[in-house]
Amino acid sequence: MTDVPFPAPRTPMEARVRTSLPTGAWAYEPKWDGFRCLSWSGPEPRMDSRNQKPLLRYFPELEAPIAGLPRGTVVDGEVVVVTGDRLDFDALQLRLHPAQSRNELLAERTPARIVAFDLLAHAGEDLRDAPFRERRARLESLVDELDDPAWNLTPSTEDRDLAMRWFDEFEAAGCDGIVAKKADGPYVEGERDMVKLKHRREVDAVVGGYRVHKEGDRIGSLLLGLYDDRGELSFIGHCSGFPDHDRKELLELFERYRADDSFGEAGAVRRPGEPSRWTGDKDLSWVPVTPGVVVQVSYDQLSGNRFRHATRFERWRPDKDAAACTMDQLERPEGPGFSDVVAPA
Repeated sequence: MTDVPFPAPRTPMEARVRTSLPTGAWAYEPKWDGFRCLSWSGPEPRMDSRNQKPLLRYFPELEAPIAGLPRGTVVDGEVVVVTGDRLDFDALQLRLHPAQSRNELLAERTPARIVAFDLLAHAGEDLRDAPFRERRARLESLVDELDDPAWNLTPSTEDRDLAMRWFDEFEAAGCDGIVAKKADGPYVEGERDMVKLKHRREVDAVVGGYRVHKEGDRIGSLLLGLYDDRGELSFIGHCSGFPDHDRKELLELFERYRADDSFGEAGAVRRPGEPSRWTGDKDLSWVPVTPGVVVQVSYDQLSGNRFRHATRFERWRPDKDAAACTMDQLERPEGPGFSDVVAPA
C-alpha cells in the first residue's frame, strides 16, 4: 500500500480578492459557498479545515467516500450541503455540532458532499510542483473512477469570457464568485497565489441601533435593518469599518437618537443580540435608536434575509426615506441548479 508523500495537516493555497479576473494563462472555476477542506485517503481517512482542524467528526457520512480514494491521495475541495438543488450554507453551519449523536442524525437528514477542485497527491505521487493543467487532468480522471455521489467535480475553463458568464449564471446554484489559478503554476501551500472575484451588491439600510466599542468612547458597529412586507424593521446585519476618529463622532451623533426600541417584536422578526452557539459568551448588548438614518452599504453574501458577513460602508443617504428601505432590495439570483453545474462521480 502507498502512503501520502507528505505529512498531514497542510495549509491550502489561498486567493486574493480582486475587482476583475486576470487575463492570460489562467484557469477559472466557480467559487463555492461551503467549508474549504483537504481530504486524505486511508489507512485512517481524514478531512481538515482551512485552519487544519479535523472535520470528519462533524461529517461522518464522508468518511467512506474519502476512504474510497486511492491510497496516498489528497484532494482539495469544498464541503457543501445541497437543499432543493441549491447550496445551503445555514444547513452546513448547523452540521458543526458538539454532540456526536446529533452529528450522526444530521448526517442522515442533511448529508454533505465534497466539490473537488485540486489534487495535491495521487496514489502516493506528490503533485504539488506539477502545473495546474496536469493536476486538473489527473483530478478529472480520479473523479471519473469514483462511484460515489458524495464526490463532485467543479467545472474549470481557460476561457475568461465563459468564466464571466459563469459568474452570473452559476450564482443561484451556490457559486459566490470565480477563482482564477495559474494554468502552469504549482500548488503553493499557504500562499495567496490565486485570484478571486466575488459578487458584491449595494443596498440602502436603516440604522436601528449600535454597539459600543470595547474602548467605551466610540461606536463599535451600526446595526442595520430593512422593513418587511408588514412594515416591521428586521435586523439584517451590521457595519463596522469606520476609522477611529469617525467612530467617536458617530457615538456622539447616535446618542442623540437613543430610543426604547427600534426593531420589530421578537419572534416576528430577527433582532440583534439573539444568542447562538456561535457567539458563546460574547457581549451582544446593543443600544436602540429611532429609525430614520439611512446608510448605503455593500455586501457579498446573503443567508436568508440577513447579511452573511459585515457590510462595507459606502455613503450616508440623507435623501432616502427610511420607510423605502425594504426587503425587496435583496436580489435573489436565478439560474441552473447545483446538479447542472458540477459533474458527479
